[in-house]
Amino acid sequence: MTPQQPESIKRELSFEEFKTVILEDYRLVCESRQASLTGRKEVLTGKAKFGIFGDGKELAQIAMAKVFKNGDFRSGYYRDQTFMFASNLLTIREFFAQLYAHPDPIADPSSAGRCMNGHFATRLLNSDGSWKDQIETKNSSADISPTAGQMPRLLGLALASKLYKGNSTLSQKMKGFTSNGNEVAFGTIGDASTSEGLFFETINAAGVLQVPMAISVWDDGYGISVPALFQTTKQNISEVLKGFEERRKIKAMLFSMPKPGIIRG
Repeated sequence: MTPQQPESIKRELSFEEFKTVILEDYRLVCESRQASLTGRKEVLTGKAKFGIFGDGKELAQIAMAKVFKNGDFRSGYYRDQTFMFASNLLTIREFFAQLYAHPDPIADPSSAGRCMNGHFATRLLNSDGSWKDQIETKNSSADISPTAGQMPRLLGLALASKLYKGNSTLSQKMKGFTSNGNEVAFGTIGDASTSEGLFFETINAAGVLQVPMAISVWDDGYGISVPALFQTTKQNISEVLKGFEERRKIKAMLFSMPKPGIIRG
């Protein structure tokens, strides 16, 4: 391990420690899958309101949660339940409280029953109205219904980290909001929503601004009602996004070009 790596990964896990981690992850996968199956059954039998669930995405979200650190922010969508479980930002009891529209903020801290299920959030204020210390916790911005609407917010959260990192005075002044701009904004989106303009505007701006943003696209090959053939160029959003890859040689060449005012006719 190199000296730059976090303390938490500098030592190797023993077999028993590794086994414990694997079994805990497997338990969480099973619990989240069962929550999806039970929740869908409750909706289809009329016991709960409209429901959206995250079955099929459990393992990838557990992996993503392992690099989600205190101070980081999530701006995602309605299939992130396993990520929220794994990040200790949501319990199964709270998940079902939201499904049944429980109006108590203690039962459903995300929205007190005011949003449909799968709309996750963490509270940024204490009960007295003061700000919580956001660098001591993992954070989630409140999900919204418009598809791809989480993308501009994701960009803003990532840009905030860059601004904090580039301005030490601001970073020192905003104690409790940043740790010298080292926070990362994590975003998730379904492949159907990548057809939205907001998605491409955010990806383009993130590339221009070079902000600390990590995006997971759940590329299922099928949108809400049609296959990728009818909504995504190349039928694969991953292939499309390769065009946004930074090419350092080209970037270096552009910055080495003479300024327009110096060019002679």
